[in-house]
Amino acid sequence: MEKGKLIVLEDRVPKLQEQRKQKANRRLILYLSLFFILILFIVYSQSSLSNVSNIEVQGNKHVSDKDIVKASGLSKKTSYWKADADQIQEKVEKNPEVKEAVIHKTFPNKVVIDVKEYARIAYVTSGNKYFPVNENGKVLNEVSAKKVSSDAPLLIDWKDGDAIQSMVQELAKTPKSIKGAISEIYYAPTKSEPLHIEVFMNDTREVSGKISTFSDKIIHYPAIASKLSDDQKGIIDLEEGYAFKPYKKSKQ
Repeated sequence: MEKGKLIVLEDRVPKLQEQRKQKANRRLILYLSLFFILILFIVYSQSSLSNVSNIEVQGNKHVSDKDIVKASGLSKKTSYWKADADQIQEKVEKNPEVKEAVIHKTFPNKVVIDVKEYARIAYVTSGNKYFPVNENGKVLNEVSAKKVSSDAPLLIDWKDGDAIQSMVQELAKTPKSIKGAISEIYYAPTKSEPLHIEVFMNDTREVSGKISTFSDKIIHYPAIASKLSDDQKGIIDLEEGYAFKPYKKSKQ
């Protein structure tokens, strides 16, 4: 029995040695792999390979990609690791047209700036100049006529800043479909009504109203207009009640 056991142990020794050798080789390969990965990471992080090479802007309509990127402070010389998402967001949101910015970083060198802009409620006109007004009441820098959106009305002859702010607040509460049907709004105060406005619709009809009740009254315009035939042109009076006054033949 003793001799049999000795023979079995002698047979197992080479196998055990081979297993230990394989484990050592695997451990060496693992250490070498980790070492080379570390070296590659150090080379990557210390070289231009780690710089941001792809900057993508999404969600913007009025502010150009170029202006967004400029505001972010990012460039192809910016290290991916030093591009702080919170700082980039704060910089981009300083633009008066940007409501919110969300920054996404994708390894190894891509940054996506997802932008949500304030809606443009109207355009204040002065001669041939157009100044957008945001939903937060901010009057922006002049834009060309080509950049005037058709779904926001023109505010013509508005020189009172408080009146503009009040009108913007009313437009912000007005359904988008109705705002898109408005062409021009004139500020036309009278002795009896200092907040009087004249509103011209895209269907060539006119609405007489006042700023303070505009959003409450204008929502009834589609129902009133639907009861009029196409050749019935005139003024829909929304100041106090709801009335239609046809144009006189000379004005028509």
